[in-house]
This record gives sequence, structure tokens and C-alpha cells, in this order.
Amino acid sequence: MYPKSFERKIIGAFGEEGIEWLNSLESKIKTYLEKWNLRSDGPVDNLSYNYVLKVLDEKGNRAILKLGVANYDFGNEIRTLRAYNGNGCVKIIKADSENGVMLLEHLQPGTMLTEVEEHQAVKTFAHVWTAIRRTVEENADHPSIVDWMKAFDRYQDKYQTNEGPIPNHFVFLARTYFVEIANSSENNDLLHGDLHHENILYSTNDGWLAIDPKGVIGNKYFDFISFLTNQLFNKLNPRQLLEKRVTLLCEELQLNKKRLLKAAIAMSTLYACWGVEDNDPEWENTYRCVQWFEGLMEDN
Repeated sequence: MYPKSFERKIIGAFGEEGIEWLNSLESKIKTYLEKWNLRSDGPVDNLSYNYVLKVLDEKGNRAILKLGVANYDFGNEIRTLRAYNGNGCVKIIKADSENGVMLLEHLQPGTMLTEVEEHQAVKTFAHVWTAIRRTVEENADHPSIVDWMKAFDRYQDKYQTNEGPIPNHFVFLARTYFVEIANSSENNDLLHGDLHHENILYSTNDGWLAIDPKGVIGNKYFDFISFLTNQLFNKLNPRQLLEKRVTLLCEELQLNKKRLLKAAIAMSTLYACWGVEDNDPEWENTYRCVQWFEGLMEDN
């Protein structure tokens, strides 16, 4: 019922808990189709860390049924979607956080930002990012992006003698920049946390909207890096394209380029550490971006 690549990704990320979740997935889908009076129209093509099913409700309206491992992160996505309340982001219709299930509006036609020319893609990203930017509500239960730095500790604990695939001096540099930006005097916002081309979709009714927010509290500069490093290695001259994106984004949002590059080194190193941890072969391309960002720092 799901591709082997999806199974490998779930098990790589969640281990035994992921295996148990996969074993219960078919039953859970059936339960919620019946409970919420839905009819399946098949899964989406690009399954990642959740099982996403296209559905029709009792009135024939299209929606998205999303199922994931029922943990803090899944519940936090629900809270974040409710905080956005459909402003710049997909609307949540109903949810069962305890069982890891949510029902979302189906953005149609759902064109991804991958289909847009590069310069316009940067402009669209900036527009969506601005639309969903939020101050942190009082007593909001969202994680701090600083918590993500624990991945550096896990990496260095595993490769204490610098025999790991990512040199420890890059991990040290990333941690240094991470702390510097996190401790700056700028306000912390509610960040999407993973806003890139596949997480920005076009809706005929509402224009370009974000999906799949991580919902973390942190400095705004951390929120640009997944876009900068995404959809690079299927293009000609990825290093040149990365540099172009940095320049265009700084111009569009009036960003400090040096601060952006520091955040880029910090976050892309973090992504690479996660990739190594999850046995994701894409970590090598992510690490290449770290090196390119460092080169751009030297040039500026």
C-alpha cells in the first residue's frame, strides 16, 4: 500500500516506533475514513515522513487526510496550523492529535513552487514567508529551534575522534553561528521551519500557500535555509544557483547577507547531521552546500 522508499524513510527516522506505526497504518486509515465520512482518492505521489491521502467528504468536497507517528512533533504541527488559521497557510479542518491524524483543505490545483522560474520563485517564497510570519503567542507550546542543536551533540558523541563523514570543525563552526544568531537581540518569531519549494502550493482560490509547518520559535534568519538548499542538484550549476538565490533573497527581504550565510552554515550542517543520522544519502549534497556557503562567506 506504500512504496519501499517510504517504508525505509519511516523506519530510518522512527525505528521500532515507525515499524509499529506502519503495521497499524492500513487499519488507522480505514478507521478515519469511516469516522469522518471520507472516501479515499489515493495517496499523493511525494510521500515523505507522513502518509498523505487525497479524500472526498460526504458532500464531494476534496480534502487531504494526513497520518503520522503520534508524537509531540505531529501535535505541534496541528497547533501551528491553528495558529496560522488559514492566513498564508493551508487550513486545518479537524484533527486527532493523540492518534496522529489531521484533515486539511486540498489546495487545487496544488502546483508546487518547483514549477516556477527561479527569480519568480524567490519572490513567491518571500511573499508566503511574510504572510505566515507570526509573533509567538503567550504560553504557546512550540519548541525552540535551539533544541535542534542536540543533533550536533549526538553527531559528535558518535564520532568523537573526527572519523565521521562531516568534519568536526564544520560542526563546531555551525554550533558557533547557531548560538550567535539565536542569542542576537532580534525578536524570536514562530517560524515555519521547513518552508521550501514542495511546501508552497498554488490554490486557485487563495494563491500561493504554505503547507507542513514545523512550528518552531527562533530567529527569522533560520527560516530561509531549507528554501536556499532545496531543488539545487537537479539543475545546471547548482553552486551558481545557490549564490543567485542568496543574492535575490537578500534583495527581496532586505536581509543582512553575512547573517544569512552564518545561518545557512548552521542550518545546512544541521540538516547534514540529520541526514547521516537517518541514513539519508542526500546528506552529501547538503554538506556540499555547507562548503559553498562557507566559500561565499569568505568572498564577502
